[in-house]
Amino acid sequence: MNERDLLHSPAVVWVRVVLRMTLFALALLWPAGRVFWWEACVMVGLWTLFAFDATRYLLHHDPALLEERLQLLPWAREQKTWDKVIMLLLVIIGLPLYILPGLDVVRYGWSEPLPLWIRISALLLQALCLAGIGRVMRENTYLAQVVKIDRERNQHVVTTGPYALVRHPMYSMIILLVFAVPASLGSRCALLLSVFLAVLLVLRTRLEDRTLHDELEGYAAYAQRTRYRLFPWVW
Repeated sequence: MNERDLLHSPAVVWVRVVLRMTLFALALLWPAGRVFWWEACVMVGLWTLFAFDATRYLLHHDPALLEERLQLLPWAREQKTWDKVIMLLLVIIGLPLYILPGLDVVRYGWSEPLPLWIRISALLLQALCLAGIGRVMRENTYLAQVVKIDRERNQHVVTTGPYALVRHPMYSMIILLVFAVPASLGSRCALLLSVFLAVLLVLRTRLEDRTLHDELEGYAAYAQRTRYRLFPWVW
């Protein structure tokens, strides 16, 4: 077994997934200063179920996409320069989205927690978004973390499933998630970060859409049939 095979063997993949979910739980709970914070615990459970189900599916049905999604840093040689800048900003602003709620709501009480019905509704929205992301991943094997045309795997336009409704359903789910995450944890302060993240994601969607128009054969015709980028009847 060569080094590449070893790094992507099922056992190593599962270790990487478990490590990521452990770090995710620590990012939520450590700033709060306590283990039992029921909203965060439910959220960790939802994301862990999603991660394990997606990994199980991709290991058996789409290992190439799994390799793309397991990249530690969203960085690639063929990545557009503008995408590197946007991804850097997303990482800088996105990490505090998970750290700030524990400081805000639990440890220091900087703002009054959002009402219970909002927190529960946001947790339900997270579950729906994660299910939606799973559906998108099953439909599109070219879901790289970076903006690029995958010449090695002969990337073509995907028009089925969620892609029959909007051209960038993955971004649609992520934009909803960046609001649902702090809302489910009750943090008003972290919702301010969500606004900046959403603006960056909309900008990235627009630039990626332009790249696909210019560089992916058949995309312009697909865009004429599927008018909306993110949300039907909105944009």
